[in-house]
Amino acid sequence: MSEEISDVSNCNNHSTKKRKLNVEQGTNDVALDLSSQQEETSIHLKSHLNLSAIKFVRILNDLPQSKSVFIEGLYNEEKVVVIFEKTPFSEELVKQILKTTDNSLQQHFHNDVYGNYTTFPNPELNGVKTTIIHPATEKHIEKYSAQQSCIIEESAEDYNNITLPYIQSKQFSIDWVYNILEHKSETERIVFEDPDPVTGFILLPDLKWNGEQLSDLYLVAICHKRDIKSLRDLNGQHLPLLKNIKEKGKKAIIDKYNINASKLRIYVHYQPSYYHFHVHFTALYDAPGCRVERAHLLDSIIDNIELVDDYYQKCRLSFIVRTNDDLFDKYEEAKDR
Repeated sequence: MSEEISDVSNCNNHSTKKRKLNVEQGTNDVALDLSSQQEETSIHLKSHLNLSAIKFVRILNDLPQSKSVFIEGLYNEEKVVVIFEKTPFSEELVKQILKTTDNSLQQHFHNDVYGNYTTFPNPELNGVKTTIIHPATEKHIEKYSAQQSCIIEESAEDYNNITLPYIQSKQFSIDWVYNILEHKSETERIVFEDPDPVTGFILLPDLKWNGEQLSDLYLVAICHKRDIKSLRDLNGQHLPLLKNIKEKGKKAIIDKYNINASKLRIYVHYQPSYYHFHVHFTALYDAPGCRVERAHLLDSIIDNIELVDDYYQKCRLSFIVRTNDDLFDKYEEAKDR
């Protein structure tokens, strides 16, 4: 904008200058108005939100094993994804349920020493973890929809010719990651930060963990460096970063949560859900994404790179892809060539 005004000020035609400045002012007014409208319609900026404001469209997926359901809805005619998840029990919650839940047992049957009942705890003891994505894109809808998956075996050539061009054109916005790194949001959730621009990172609880019990502890370390998309980018120059995340991240979790180091699983996803390098720290439970086809232990990554500097630029990597994902189609097309 300053360059345009400078050009105008050097122009001999004063009427042209005036028109250009008016256009510039008008553009600013429109931009401010759009920004204001966005703020007014954003579901996350409401001081009090009632779920009844979200119109139900359909259930995208239902996962009984994790007691969670994924819903597509509409808010002000914009798409919304709502995730309901039953939270795990803590010792304090169990004590409160036993102490305050009166006349709330419904018996279904009993046989000898066994009885089957449904219990209805007080509402304040029966919270449901709720995640809202608004406005949701079609990619969000796809991500949370039930669908079949398959395993892709990706060579280094496949990565360069198929996967990399795809993720450069199709990935989700990671502005929310930069907001964390720049302390624009979620600052109160930060457990530890090393501000070094090369080896530093921010450690904070993952949204999948409510932070109340250690049985499903889940934190994520997000590196300050912005040029590492995934496991494929790692090489010998990143060893100081990887070792720093491992040692300082582990120490911060031990100090804050008093958990034994041998009870921590530290790993990296491939493919990741977003393409800014991050490391997962979880308790030893069946955490989302911890299975062998996606999770790569940080210790193994470090060992591999110490053996071969560019190991992850050469090796074959397997990963899960959903059959309705465009990336799956790209690999299917490559088979036919």
